[in-house]
Amino acid sequence: MQDIEPYFNWRHLYMAEEDKQSPFYGQTYSEFEFTNTVYNYYIHPQWDDFGSRTLYMKLLFVEYEHQYAIIELMGEWNDAIENDIMTLRRDVTDLMQQQGINKFILIAENVLNFHSSDDSYYEEWRESVIEAGGWVVIVNMPSQSQYDFKKARLTNYVALLDFPQWRTLKPELVFQQVDDWMIRQLQ
Repeated sequence: MQDIEPYFNWRHLYMAEEDKQSPFYGQTYSEFEFTNTVYNYYIHPQWDDFGSRTLYMKLLFVEYEHQYAIIELMGEWNDAIENDIMTLRRDVTDLMQQQGINKFILIAENVLNFHSSDDSYYEEWRESVIEAGGWVVIVNMPSQSQYDFKKARLTNYVALLDFPQWRTLKPELVFQQVDDWMIRQLQ
């Protein structure tokens, strides 16, 4: 797991640790000191700890004018025991919504497992972003995690999208394609 790095090709465009509005402003990173773990496995030190013991993230890009954020996730998304959705909401996305962000693209190709609980935080999140004209889309969640996500009926609140070519595009094109897809879904 220590070899799984957050996507880094947009770092010349955006770095959360330099964005004064980011929940990770001022964060410093080591390339050599591995301290965070998912269970007993060390993870790459570039991942951000947001309070979950099993799920980490990287804020890849934020565009305040167009009100969107692209977040990459890694680890085990566990709402049943850890209530990761509550932690993600309270400690990251709620703060971003206060800064005007209402469209969230969550890259989940490194979410190895998903365990659901109730849907109240997802429902609340959907309502708050829709009021502001936004949405939440999870991109490239592995099939086994998608299965559990769909089984819990969380797609009533959060959209799932397979978009394997996202890494070949600039962040504004990723946003535009996801936004166009969401407009078609909502019609």
